[in-house]
Amino acid sequence: MEFCWSTLHVRDMEASLRFYKELIGLPVTRRFAAGPSEIAFLGEGETKLELISGRQGENADHPAGISWGFRVDSLEKMLARVAAFGVPVQSGPFSPTPGTRFFFVEDPDGLKIQFVEEGAEKE
Repeated sequence: MEFCWSTLHVRDMEASLRFYKELIGLPVTRRFAAGPSEIAFLGEGETKLELISGRQGENADHPAGISWGFRVDSLEKMLARVAAFGVPVQSGPFSPTPGTRFFFVEDPDGLKIQFVEEGAEKE
């Protein structure tokens, strides 16, 4: 069995594509209309992110406690990138263990996104 994608119903496809493509760096691999909806797949490798917009009633609030994590090489560089992008930090940075640091932002639909740096101990 193979995990193919994670689906996110979005309110504004262009705002979501800008966030996931330009800020996070996921390439769009497919984008197409499907009846009243628009669908875009992003990411390289096995698992993709599927964004769907345009269906009435499908943009319900996201369940509490869900977040997506993205590993970064430098938390400082990502903090600067997020600031330059105009996205506010929602919480953090945190360092729960030596060598692990992370912070959270929200995507255009309010989904929590975590950026984590692992393996780099700061002195």
